[in-house]
Amino acid sequence: MKKEIKFSLVYRDMWQSSGKYQPRVDQLVRIAPLIVEMGCFTRVETNGGAFEQVNLLYGENPNKAVRAFTAPFREAGIQTHMLDRGLNALRMYPVPADVRKLMYKVKHAQGVDITRIFCGLNETRNIIPSIKYALEAGMIPQATLCITYSPVHTVEYYARIADQLIEAGAPEICLKDMAGIGRPGMLGQLVRTIKEKHPDVLIQYHGHSGPGLSMASILEVCENGADIIDVAMEPMSWGKVHPDVISVQAMLKDLGFQVPDINMKAYMKARAMTQEFIDDFLGYFMDPTNKYMSSLLLKCGLPGGMMGSMMADLKGVHSGINMILRSKNEPELSLDDLLVMLFDEVEYVWPKLGYPPLVTPFSQYVKNVALMNLMQLVKGEERWTMIDNHTWDMILGKSGRLPGTLAPEIIELAKSKGYEFVDTDPQLNYPDALDDYRKEMDENGWEYGEDDEELFELAMHDRQYRDYKSGVAKKRFEDELQHVKDASMAKSGYSEEDIKKLKRAKADPVIAPDNGQVLWEVSVEGPSIAPFIGRKYQHDEVFCYLSTPWGEYEKILTGFTGRVVEICAQQGATVRKGDVIGYILRSDIFA
Repeated sequence: MKKEIKFSLVYRDMWQSSGKYQPRVDQLVRIAPLIVEMGCFTRVETNGGAFEQVNLLYGENPNKAVRAFTAPFREAGIQTHMLDRGLNALRMYPVPADVRKLMYKVKHAQGVDITRIFCGLNETRNIIPSIKYALEAGMIPQATLCITYSPVHTVEYYARIADQLIEAGAPEICLKDMAGIGRPGMLGQLVRTIKEKHPDVLIQYHGHSGPGLSMASILEVCENGADIIDVAMEPMSWGKVHPDVISVQAMLKDLGFQVPDINMKAYMKARAMTQEFIDDFLGYFMDPTNKYMSSLLLKCGLPGGMMGSMMADLKGVHSGINMILRSKNEPELSLDDLLVMLFDEVEYVWPKLGYPPLVTPFSQYVKNVALMNLMQLVKGEERWTMIDNHTWDMILGKSGRLPGTLAPEIIELAKSKGYEFVDTDPQLNYPDALDDYRKEMDENGWEYGEDDEELFELAMHDRQYRDYKSGVAKKRFEDELQHVKDASMAKSGYSEEDIKKLKRAKADPVIAPDNGQVLWEVSVEGPSIAPFIGRKYQHDEVFCYLSTPWGEYEKILTGFTGRVVEICAQQGATVRKGDVIGYILRSDIFA
């Protein structure tokens, strides 16, 4: 019998790699017991990365979501882990050191056991401070190697970085094969090299299935000493996501590895519930191409989860490019033509930019440069004329050292613009900021929250947090959701009038009991406005007021719990007895 292999369910990353949004907290609380009941997971990825931002975009509190989702796993003895972008922490750009330190205290208090710390450049100066901060806060720091395939990303390169991270106190190493392009043989050699020198260090492998190498890679890392494998489950496994736990378990069990049994009854329930979440609303924001694997991803090295955004970018410039080609009497290009051209341009750009591993946010930088180059070339102009400031920060060393060497033409371009290259600790470019955020909290009368978690959320995602507090985020999301639902129906052949009729057919009208003027809000600061589509009302909550001709303010109640699907009378509108003020979809119908 070979060694024991444990499994970690990357429930957060399953959604991250599939679409724009994550499940709401009420959905996470429902799925957690079924994940526990499956009985095959030692760990579950609960949060981190874009998770907290997505909650804020919903207009909901991410701190409540993290506490609620981690609790059932902790009670069951299952470790929880989060994704942590090192210098960038939980966002796409650098974070002050005092905010980074606070993050680990907050997340540990919220029930997160392990933080997976990565830097898109594999820059140890961005990872090592987080190892220290996590240990001080009582968390397990899992230092991460971002895997890619290039002449500079060798076994020796990665092993040398692993040595530094382990020496700095990391008890675990993750091989983060975010694009799934790591070659199985190299990954096996890397695991063996690390284990031979550091036999007590736990190694966890995270490999996306996009290009089709992931099962072979899992087999190689397990044969060479890996301890834990990240897996997904239906209906979101495979495609650009991760291999399914059923297939991984069967493959390893057949070869004699000790692997846990899967409670298939619980698996099927969790599978059905996850599909329910997709059908509810999350599916509207999931790009269907992410369900497919593609060997083309081996050529460009970009993470599969970026395919959706790439296709959106290409669709956005497709007509403009063809307009330019027509004006030059040149043949037009299909989307497939453009996709191959973009992959070729990424392949050209990447080494000239110093081979940054193609992971957030550097994958976006490289893709954006390639796209801008492609547009300029179609126009008959020069490459490199449209590079944004964040990409320049990467080029100039403000994010850390690049793995490879910049091309001479990039160095000359920087000098021509008067830019200076730096090699200082990247954190020094971003001074502490918590005092400024404390001042803002105090001025607004906002509570710091349990364990200062609200202060942390403002400091980490200031713009999104302000929108959450003001209610703008909730309204924006509900409007967006209604828009995509209507667009989906329109694609199916329904007219705008048909869509309105269908909404009304499923909903209950709120009828004006008398003649009068509709007032949606009374005695509030700022302008009184009608509720947004999707706004939820309890059965005993005032829907609106009616100012009657005889001078009374009559309360209009829904009489049941539900959400707004249509508003028929705006603030101040005059209605007659029997007119419909709005339509509400009962909560037993609206999930």
